Amino acid sequence: MNITQRVALLSSAFLLGGIASFEALFAPSKKLWDVWLPFNDNSSAKIDHGVWEDFLQRYLSRDREGINRVAYDRVTAADKARLDSYIAGLASVPIRRYSRTQQLAYWINLYNALTVDLVIEHLPVDSIRDIDISPGLFGDGPWDKKLIEVEGESLSLNDIEHRILRPIWQDPRLHYALNCAAVGCPNLQAHAFQAATADAMLEQAARDFVNSDRASWTTPDGLAVSSIYVWYAEDFGKTDRAILDHMRRFAEGPARKRLEGVVEIAGHGYDWRLNAAI
Repeated sequence: MNITQRVALLSSAFLLGGIASFEALFAPSKKLWDVWLPFNDNSSAKIDHGVWEDFLQRYLSRDREGINRVAYDRVTAADKARLDSYIAGLASVPIRRYSRTQQLAYWINLYNALTVDLVIEHLPVDSIRDIDISPGLFGDGPWDKKLIEVEGESLSLNDIEHRILRPIWQDPRLHYALNCAAVGCPNLQAHAFQAATADAMLEQAARDFVNSDRASWTTPDGLAVSSIYVWYAEDFGKTDRAILDHMRRFAEGPARKRLEGVVEIAGHGYDWRLNAAI
């Protein structure tokens, strides 16, 4: 595709779908890695996420603005060692032999634990984007760096999110569960995901974020939303109207009022500052 054709394609996307469809063209898309499709719903085996639960209870706190923050710089050497051991234990799990519900909690917890561990190892940083370890000339941040090996496959954070979780589960609420260590991101949840509680936690995480000031706000030009809805418009219905309908499903009080009668997204934003405890 030459540059003229690409500009025409981008212009068409903008005209047909609004700002969300236009900018979503530049975000990672879902691309199924089918080696992770197998599961065994006859399995009653469970995965212990107790270490991650304990870590969250020790080092996560909510500030006055409702943002869950991590005390990265206060993590003791012993607790860092326990976190590393937990991640290594997850790496040794033959996850394709487990039920789908166990797999869901596993991948969410692994993603979040890897992210927190990565930040701790690279302190001091002001933003996770400062951890610029992704390979390639155009690599940005840590997301494409292979961090762990599971069942003989090397995985990056982007692999977990865009090649496993998003394409297999096809659930937009996953964006409220995966935390990229930024203030603008939906909160890192205060509890480890468990197979039995994952759906309820996803629902509550969606409600919490949609009703926060990070999800939507009013500007002189109209309603602005978190860049998450623009980058991943594909998951929220592609068009501005579909994204807004998704948000209305969870909106209450002030957020619901902001969304009333809105038919298009006027802008978006995202705060990349580290979600470190203040």
